[in-house]
Amino acid sequence: MTAKIINLRTRRKQDARKADRQSGDLNAAKHGRSKQDVALTKARADKARRDLDGHQRDPDLAD
Repeated sequence: MTAKIINLRTRRKQDARKADRQSGDLNAAKHGRSKQDVALTKARADKARRDLDGHQRDPDLAD
């Protein structure tokens, strides 16, 4: 029977990354929005602003 040799420093770093990822996922689910949600909201706001600006009357042509 042979034992698998592992680098303990690498293993600790992997475990730390895994714990950080789980903590971040929990916080994101609790507080945050995904990057796609933020981008979609910004795109919708930009489109609404462009549409509204397109309907404004030109003050020089009003009279």
